[in-house]
Amino acid sequence: MAMKNRVVITGLGAVSPYGRGTDALVEGLLQGRSAVRTMPELARVGGMRPRLAATVLGIDPKEIPRKLRRSMSPMSVFAVLAAQEAVAQGGLSTFHCGDGRLGVAIGSTVGSTQAIEDFFRDFFTDNSLERMKTTLFFQIMNHTVAANVVQALEISGRLLAPASACSTGCQAVGYGFEMIAAGRQEMMLCGGADEFHPLTVATFDIMNAASFAFNEEPSRSPRPFDRDRDGMVCSEGAGVVLLESLPSALARGASILGEVAGFATVSDTGNIAHPDPKVMARCMELALADAGVEPEQVDYVNAHATGTQQGDQAECEAVVAVFGGSVPVSSYKGHIGHTMAASGSLELIAALELMNRQRLVPTLNLKNIDPLCGGVRHPEAVSASSIAVFVKNSFALGGVNSTLVVRRYPND
Repeated sequence: MAMKNRVVITGLGAVSPYGRGTDALVEGLLQGRSAVRTMPELARVGGMRPRLAATVLGIDPKEIPRKLRRSMSPMSVFAVLAAQEAVAQGGLSTFHCGDGRLGVAIGSTVGSTQAIEDFFRDFFTDNSLERMKTTLFFQIMNHTVAANVVQALEISGRLLAPASACSTGCQAVGYGFEMIAAGRQEMMLCGGADEFHPLTVATFDIMNAASFAFNEEPSRSPRPFDRDRDGMVCSEGAGVVLLESLPSALARGASILGEVAGFATVSDTGNIAHPDPKVMARCMELALADAGVEPEQVDYVNAHATGTQQGDQAECEAVVAVFGGSVPVSSYKGHIGHTMAASGSLELIAALELMNRQRLVPTLNLKNIDPLCGGVRHPEAVSASSIAVFVKNSFALGGVNSTLVVRRYPND
């Protein structure tokens, strides 16, 4: 096997249901606060049962110049703000952004659903395009987030915009890692972003995968791994990490926050909707092999666990198959809901920061462990923990499984 460049993390940026910034995300998790709230507007959709969501508050899009903002829906606004935070923390200048060394791998589930709705609601009044704004397409196109980040930060390197549903953010980081490891880019801004829309909730409600049993008690849902879980809670946000080759980071004197050691993504061909624990386990095993890490060296698994019956059970079975029952496992979705395409990167950012603070955060709302989710170690409270290596899982509809292995730096 050819030698690979080591890839480190030098910047983090987050917009989450806790607000703007990585610190807000981490503090919300440490405090055990639920960001889920009741959304009465969901009642306007006929036949839809859920009334819960976790949305981003306190963001002013107008701090982005109007010339750039016209082509942005909320998901692009979130991504640009998160990317700016990551670039600032990493100490990159406009020169670094524009000299070709920096690329982008940021995706979303789809283009802006709100922009699509607005267009067709207007179009079908008289089947006319006369009122269509020229910037609308740039909000609808599948690579809207990556394209708007590139324009706003004047990044001239590679542009990649993965769209793999809930695995998007994790895959984006993994693909950026592989580009740098192979020497194709020196630096990459990677992650995912999504915006809340009632039709996203409706999609999961139709599949009986959205929570509605706790409509009157929003802070009690979702409940990953819990016997009383009844599905996911949709949310929104953006998570962007700055990846960089180790030689580049050392040459710049950048602060190194951690190292991406391995990545794997595999397809599950058994069923487009139902997860297979054996495929999940294979994904984790391949990521560990890529990292050169043994299962017993892993100190924590940040689970995808959304609060669905089948998904949580399958992931627990896979974790037990790979790691046994001693490694701590938790999900952050009980705190902030499911941020869709942003979930992999946002949760990676939180897990990395908590590793550096040597803190372990349990799954919120996990009161009674489902016996079918047993066999793994579920932490019960925020605690001090010596974490040197963690695994981040992201599993998506369509049979997309992705896993990252991250370790502390220095580790030699």
